Amino acid sequence: MLKSMTGFGRSEKTIGEKTFLVEVKALNGKQFELQLKLPPLLKPYEFDIRNILQEQLVRGTVDCYVSIKQNGASRPVIINTDLIKAYYAQIKDLAAELQIDTNAVLSSLLRLPEVVSPSNEIINEGDFNDFKKVLISALSELNNHREEEGASLQKDLLSRIDNIKTQEEAILVLEPNRKVRIKDEINKLLNEHVGKDNIDNNRMEQELIYYMEKIDIHEEQIRLRQHCEYFNDIIHGTDISKGKKLSFLLQEIGREINTTGSKAYDADIQKCVVKMKDELEKAKEQILNVL
Repeated sequence: MLKSMTGFGRSEKTIGEKTFLVEVKALNGKQFELQLKLPPLLKPYEFDIRNILQEQLVRGTVDCYVSIKQNGASRPVIINTDLIKAYYAQIKDLAAELQIDTNAVLSSLLRLPEVVSPSNEIINEGDFNDFKKVLISALSELNNHREEEGASLQKDLLSRIDNIKTQEEAILVLEPNRKVRIKDEINKLLNEHVGKDNIDNNRMEQELIYYMEKIDIHEEQIRLRQHCEYFNDIIHGTDISKGKKLSFLLQEIGREINTTGSKAYDADIQKCVVKMKDELEKAKEQILNVL
């Protein structure tokens, strides 16, 4: 089963006196690219969190936002007394100059920038284990979204490959008549410009064999069939990340289609080639979203 690279997951849970919130959004990307926003309490665990995200998501452009709310009296804060004293000294001087009462100035001082701030303590190992459960829950929701979208992608991609195989089968039907027609056209041109009696049949046979080998598309058709079958095998395989393999394989399928078109010299076969290219381009667009 294919998985998409896009998805969203959110989990929020209150454990004891802390409320953990995790939001994760993933989009397509060539590698694993992470934008992680953590509160100061979790900074020491950043490396572990990054490892969990990469292990669970594998590939894509990921934005992860984490917050921790500490409820009630348990919320630790620090009052910067030195800063308050510095503010008060300046306010006292200004108040004396303007003859203003400073008796009720404390409440205003506490609202000034950086006077009151959260403490720099970190959460303990037990709290971090609780947080990991919330993180895994958000990632599980995101991966469920990836699987749902991946099912749609798989259905579409298999349909594209089936359409390419249908056109390849049509080319097999057209191929015998193509060789006969090309041979008849060459004979006709030689008869018109050289004359039937002046043709060296032995040399003519050698040149025809060389030319027919040069424009033969049998090997391209065999490889195209093999690539399409391998594409199906990869999709139904057990690997989690398949997008890169499938993308490389689509390049090989495109190479065989292009070579078939350049050797065809047949209007009906060219029509089949154009249809295959159309299906291939649509498949390439979809494969960009596959994990």
